[in-house]
Amino acid sequence: MLGNLRPTEIVLILVVILLLFGAKKLPDMARSLGKSARILKSEAKAMKKDDEAAKTAEAPTTAPADPAAQAAPRTIQAAPGDVTSSRPVTEPNRTAQG
Repeated sequence: MLGNLRPTEIVLILVVILLLFGAKKLPDMARSLGKSARILKSEAKAMKKDDEAAKTAEAPTTAPADPAAQAAPRTIQAAPGDVTSSRPVTEPNRTAQG
């Protein structure tokens, strides 16, 4: 379908997109699209890695002595360049102040 588009049609589509969204929003949209693609790619790699690890350790021969070590929480890594979600978020214990 996209192979049938001529250069004039592609330019027309780009002009319409520019008129609809404006020049100020397009860089932000492209940035968020790139960030989403990086996150999707890293999650797909993590899923493949988890799947391969599950296949290799399909039948464990010994159980771990510490049950807390077995139930460790899974951490999702942030995308490269994403500094806002790269650090773990912990909320301090809030006590009643009077």
